[in-house]
Order: sequence, then C-alpha cells, then structure tokens
Amino acid sequence: MKKLIAALLMIFVTAGVAMAFDKYTINRDALPEQAQKMLKEYFPKAKIGMIKVDKHLLKKTDYDVRLVNGTTIEFNNAGKWTSVNCKNRAVPEGLVTNPIRKYVSKNFSDVKIVKIKKKSNGYEIGLSDGVELKFNLLGQFKGVKMDD
Repeated sequence: MKKLIAALLMIFVTAGVAMAFDKYTINRDALPEQAQKMLKEYFPKAKIGMIKVDKHLLKKTDYDVRLVNGTTIEFNNAGKWTSVNCKNRAVPEGLVTNPIRKYVSKNFSDVKIVKIKKKSNGYEIGLSDGVELKFNLLGQFKGVKMDD
C-alpha cells in the first residue's frame, strides 16, 4: 500500500512539474522574432486568441498559436513554422511551395489547401474536401496520407 501511495505521489509531482513548463499568453512578444515576422507577413490583420509556450525538459520550446478566427500555427524553438491549420480557409499561398500548389491546382481544381505540415522528410497537405496528401521536400507527390 505504501508503494502504491508513493507511486501515485510521484506521478502527481511529475505531472505538476511538467505542467509548470507550459505557459499561456496572448502577447506576441513571447514568440521568437522569426515567428512574429511570419505572423505579420501572412496573417497581418489576424488577432491572437492564445499562445501556448510549451517548454520541454531539455530546454526545447515549441509555440502553439491560436488566432481568433480558428487558425492554429505551430512554431519550433527557432520560430520556424511547422504546421498551419486554417480550418476551412485557404493556407496563405506563400507558405505552400510552388510545385505543391501546381500539383494541387492541376489534380484537385475544386478544392483549396487548408492545412500544411512541415516534416523532416517533406510536407503533409490537407485539402478542403478532407483528402490529405504527402509530398517530399522538393514538392514531388508521394501519395495520399492514410490514417495511422
């Protein structure tokens, strides 16, 4: 019984420490300069609803930004965007590489790109009709993303 109580106490302490690393704000100054520039360039009139500063144990920090219009943007610790989800609105054209834009407009002419995620091996694109596509870093089509 004492071991169980000690284990539960350790779990609560660990969870409490982990939660202490997350911080919520609406202040753009909490973001790295590169993230601030991206927001200013691609979402100039958008108001920030919330910024979650997600600090990890190894000093790596991620930033999750939610705009009032529902768009969510994730940034890495350097301030580079890693994911943009505009829900039912089109992702700003400048965030999508030219080869990907051309492929989508040629093969999916009646839809718009509403999500983009940068990964180490390429991009995942979400279309307004629910289809998700995978591309390599050069923007070459690699397939339809299947549910994991």
